[in-house]
Amino acid sequence: MNYIDIFKEAFLEGYASSTLTVKSVLVCMLISILISSYIFFVYRVINRNSFYNKNFNMSLPAISIITAAIILTIQSNIVISLGMVGALSIVRFRTAIKDPMDLVFLFWSISVGIICGAGLAIIAVIASLALTVGLLIADKLPIARAPQILLINANTLDSEDDIMITIKRYCALYKVKARNLTENHLDMAIEVRAKEESKLIRELMEIDKVTSASLVAHDGETTF
Repeated sequence: MNYIDIFKEAFLEGYASSTLTVKSVLVCMLISILISSYIFFVYRVINRNSFYNKNFNMSLPAISIITAAIILTIQSNIVISLGMVGALSIVRFRTAIKDPMDLVFLFWSISVGIICGAGLAIIAVIASLALTVGLLIADKLPIARAPQILLINANTLDSEDDIMITIKRYCALYKVKARNLTENHLDMAIEVRAKEESKLIRELMEIDKVTSASLVAHDGETTF
């Protein structure tokens, strides 16, 4: 026995698993489809984005099934696995994931495909249930109220003092984000957290020379 035979027996053949059958492949694909469909519905329920991205949600089950197929293909031969790693390393994904929760579901979908392809479907089921419970509990936990942006326009520069006095009366937290001064005109953008929003707007509009006042919600970070 030469060195090449020893290498093949100890390294290549040592990583070979049992021969895959049509039945085992079908079972793996079926479980992957069921769990990935579950991920599809969980994302649809938990999603809090302003616009629901159906294409992204449809891609989650597809990613699970494709990942499971890849794992099934490479698990019995290390040569194929190395070739697959080399092939996948040249793939570049240009789509930016803006919402961290989308990244969680994307990684969840990939993990389910890997686990099911490795023949450990029970782990995928338990992990999926545990993750769902964790997401639902975290979604129900109370958090600090997100601030709003108060936009004020006035036809005189002397109205700022009265505006700030009114804001202090109705807002525990406030911060001037922008102040634009032109000849006899004042524009202000103030981050506020008001309890009585309608009263705040009405009283601001009663200030002399204030032409408009509006509160705008935003999806920025919540300050405690």
